[in-house]
Amino acid sequence: MTAENKPAAAGRTVREGKAINVLFIGDVVGAAGRKALKSMMSHLKSKYSPHFIIVNGENAAGGKGITPAIVSEFLELGVDVITMGNHTWDNKDIFSIIDTEERLLRPANFPEGTPGRGACVIRKGGKELAVVNIQGRTFLPALDCPFRTADALIQQWKPRVKCIFVDFHAEATSEKIAMGWHLDGKVSAVVGTHTHVQTHDERILPQGTAYVTDVGMTGSRDGILGMEREAVLRKFLTQLPSRFVADNGKWQLNAVHVTIDESTGHATGIGLIRLHEDEVVFD
Repeated sequence: MTAENKPAAAGRTVREGKAINVLFIGDVVGAAGRKALKSMMSHLKSKYSPHFIIVNGENAAGGKGITPAIVSEFLELGVDVITMGNHTWDNKDIFSIIDTEERLLRPANFPEGTPGRGACVIRKGGKELAVVNIQGRTFLPALDCPFRTADALIQQWKPRVKCIFVDFHAEATSEKIAMGWHLDGKVSAVVGTHTHVQTHDERILPQGTAYVTDVGMTGSRDGILGMEREAVLRKFLTQLPSRFVADNGKWQLNAVHVTIDESTGHATGIGLIRLHEDEVVFD
């Protein structure tokens, strides 16, 4: 698989000249999330005509980690890259494929020597896109600096690779916004994952980078961040240990579509997507 238009207004998609359309689907949680992805993939492809599809899959196996079977399922649906996050290692089966499946990414700022890779360049239909997976450090494990890691990867690719898409898996809103400004003009898009709640701050920053603080999640709509309500409520009410299990109720799907000018690597459009079983809402 292989981008000067002025930035479009936030929430709009502009297809002028040679463009790359990217569909990014937020954190898939458990069976409900996988069902949503399978149910809506054909519709999403038809509506948005994406050249590349990226999915965050770190919660896909029962809410914790991912398995080789789920990786294969996503790839068969047409997903081009699967990104991960702080739950990367929650299912030990990932170790059997993390070094060989180049389309499966774990955060690039894990320490040197960690299995797998944190970035890749994908090519398809004469188009090229670099994808970077980075994890934040605020309220999460103290990994290598995400800002310097991103800079180092970009330095390796520029100016050969024009279009770069970043999944920043982070807890703190401030850290995500800081990353957006830090990479403005250096990459095509910075989208946040991890908090599972879609934010309505999508925009194109002044130097041409599409940004949203959190894409949201794909999983049970009536759970708590995709997990069964009862266990989470018990934890808050008692402060005692509680085992969280992915909820299998009616699903929601949260995603973002980004349009990138191939000649410059600048984003020309960004729009949020929210779908659920009872109603379909496009922003």
